[in-house]
Amino acid sequence: MSFSDLYTSGFKSRNRDHFAAIVRIALADGVISSEEEAFINRTAINLEIEENEVEEIKANIDAYPISPPATELRRLERLYDLTRMVLADHITDSAEEKLMHRLIIGLGFPSADAAQIVEKSIVEINKGSDEEAFVASFL
Repeated sequence: MSFSDLYTSGFKSRNRDHFAAIVRIALADGVISSEEEAFINRTAINLEIEENEVEEIKANIDAYPISPPATELRRLERLYDLTRMVLADHITDSAEEKLMHRLIIGLGFPSADAAQIVEKSIVEINKGSDEEAFVASFL
């Protein structure tokens, strides 16, 4: 059995959908900055997204739905990645924040808490929190 056989198609699909959400935020202002592109490329490697898939996702971003994780821990881990993407170019514009608000709801967080979650997420990343500290701040 090869290493890639250890991953189910569902695992790969969740990674692809998560990656697409990150790309969607990068595209929110219509331009992918060099910092955002670097983050996208690192994330693609970490999520085992092939280069041709990266280009397909960028070209057809609306074809990739938000798939909410089953556990709170996984939601927070995805929130960490999404927030880092928003802040990758050190500019948080209203389009990115609005999209992040929608993605937070799509990830399964309560809509009534979305604005507070966006703000807290940005504060935690600006503080320099790593993934573990970020997640702990919400638990």
